[in-house]
Amino acid sequence: VQLVESGGGLVQAGGSLRLSCAASGRNFSTYAMGWFRQAPGKERDFVTAIRRNGGTTYYADSVKGRFTISRDNAKNTVYLQMNSLKPEDTAVYYCAARGTVISTTYYYEPEKYAYWGQGTQVTVSS
Repeated sequence: VQLVESGGGLVQAGGSLRLSCAASGRNFSTYAMGWFRQAPGKERDFVTAIRRNGGTTYYADSVKGRFTISRDNAKNTVYLQMNSLKPEDTAVYYCAARGTVISTTYYYEPEKYAYWGQGTQVTVSS
């Protein structure tokens, strides 16, 4: 599966952005999807993930209550709605996909994802 992110940009603190990740290929609904972010000089961190049917979501503590992940399997797209953005949210945001999830911990671990997009830059100014 190929993943293409869009929707990044420059926003002031307190603002909102909506990222999209469009997947090509078949069987999108069989993939768990996640969003990760990487700031300069830092490791790639988990942001949020969603199960194949969209019924369960997972969030990093740093974004709970501000970010919302969703998916539209008919459109082969996963979204990340980001509200109340902070300067520390500045990073390149990546979407990722994996097939079978054996353990819930897999959602949080970037090395467990098989497919990655190219990333989209999000910059939050203070």
